[in-house]
Amino acid sequence: MKINRKVGLSLFILSLVLGCFLPLAARVTEPGAYTEKIGQVTDHFDGIRYFNPHVPQALPSPPGQAARWVWKWLFRTDWSKWPKQTDFLPGVPPVARAPEGSLSITPVGHGTFLIQQDGVNILTDPIWSERCSPLSWVGPKRKHEPGIRFEDLPPIDVVLVSHNHYDHLDLPTLERLAEKGMPRAIVPLGNLDLMRSSGIPAVDELDWWQSVHLSSIVTITLVPAQHYSGRTLRDRNRSLWGGFVISGPSGNVFYSGDTGYGPHFQEIARRFSPIRVALLPIAPFESPRAGETTQGYRHVIHMGPAEAVKAHMDLGTPVSIAAHFQVFQLGFDGFNEAVDALVSSLTEYNLKPDAFVAPMFGQAINLPPIVDEPVSLACEEYFIGWRLFDSCPPHYGFPENIIPLSGMLSVQSRLSPEPAVR
Repeated sequence: MKINRKVGLSLFILSLVLGCFLPLAARVTEPGAYTEKIGQVTDHFDGIRYFNPHVPQALPSPPGQAARWVWKWLFRTDWSKWPKQTDFLPGVPPVARAPEGSLSITPVGHGTFLIQQDGVNILTDPIWSERCSPLSWVGPKRKHEPGIRFEDLPPIDVVLVSHNHYDHLDLPTLERLAEKGMPRAIVPLGNLDLMRSSGIPAVDELDWWQSVHLSSIVTITLVPAQHYSGRTLRDRNRSLWGGFVISGPSGNVFYSGDTGYGPHFQEIARRFSPIRVALLPIAPFESPRAGETTQGYRHVIHMGPAEAVKAHMDLGTPVSIAAHFQVFQLGFDGFNEAVDALVSSLTEYNLKPDAFVAPMFGQAINLPPIVDEPVSLACEEYFIGWRLFDSCPPHYGFPENIIPLSGMLSVQSRLSPEPAVR
């Protein structure tokens, strides 16, 4: 009886929690299911709900899929066992600012990055909480400490929140940032009220391809992603999702947020070529099981390593840094599986190991200032965001032994500016 009660309680709680935010329970609510609020129709908004324009309407799963995923979450026997959290030495406190022309990116873990670019400090999808859940005592628990201690953060000028899932929009962390005086947040449409509830005084709400100035030399643009939104059982896709491009003299940095693989990567590359750095998720993912020929709808709204490498190539092979791995167990993949599969995918596409790295949390990745090369006709159309460069942007590798891959494989590449290839 005690066991049955425990299972029943777990089913009740997990039905609420997993149905609200976990990628495993992802599904699309059909257009027109709710009619309380009507807005202007666009190519990704039907007047009530947002949708992925490149996903076939026949693809969304039936209403019972969420319940089936909860059942699998509780009773599936082939779950990968992730290691318990071990002692971790956080990275050294970051510098206060990166001057104009400089770029430093510190992976904190999951979707959280500290981007120090052209004199401004930016956090993406900040989460320092122990769980990514609406409840502090249930839900996926952190398997890796944040790469930077919260108290070591430099003054933050803005947070960029890609969508409203609990592992990306963490209110306790946002409230702590507001208490520290963090002045501003930028979010996709439909997230304004939720973000304001954190106490952050200024919130910019953007649609895809809309931009705001962060400073006189840095611009933030919300760009498309292929995902979904929802924090309760009734708000599925009521708010938009997206990624961000940060444009400044030091180059374009692209943070994709949560996304599946799709044609939006090529369009982002076309509008912001060349992208200097791309922050791309590599999990959760799951290879088809025996007898299965498809990975289902979840495969459409998340990328595994193979899809992330394809996105890396669509974006023009920038310096790519992996996100969304080894922090919260949100899928059936093993702890090291995404990183190992990333190495295999790079080999399959004949790419160097340092082309796309799984970084060490807390270790800053410092890119050198952009060095102008002699003007050539092949480079006249290169832009960094809104800034036209009069020379070919160089391509950089990583300094030797700066970024270990999977904590074991050292990157061995020297900085050597080369003209970008059209």
